[in-house]
Amino acid sequence: MRAWLGLLLLPCLAFGQVYRWVDEQGRVHYAQQPQAPNAQAVEVRPPAAAPDAAAQQRAQDAERYYQARRDEQAQAAEARRQQRAQLNKECAQLRTALAEMPEGRRYYQPGSNGERHYYSDEELDAARAQLNSRLSGRCH
Repeated sequence: MRAWLGLLLLPCLAFGQVYRWVDEQGRVHYAQQPQAPNAQAVEVRPPAAAPDAAAQQRAQDAERYYQARRDEQAQAAEARRQQRAQLNKECAQLRTALAEMPEGRRYYQPGSNGERHYYSDEELDAARAQLNSRLSGRCH
């Protein structure tokens, strides 16, 4: 915006001072001589010189570095999101397995030959304790 204003007012620089004021409708005006009592003198600077090749190269290098850093951060965030999703899935499976072992019921696992292997009370208590231990250790 400043550069555009400077280019717009460049012809006025050859003639001297530039004034700025706002009219009753809220429009901003510029002129070489004050046209309204609320006109204020404006300091107009010449536009900045274009950066040289070395400065442009540094800016490009910095942008590449920052883009690589943003990419690394995005990958790390995605990895964390996937780890949280995997942990949530594991916790849900552990809770489901624990809920399927209700108190006072018989629990079994299918054997390799298709027969059912029923857990004894001690085995069932040990399985519940193991599931509770894994739940408390991994899931908060």
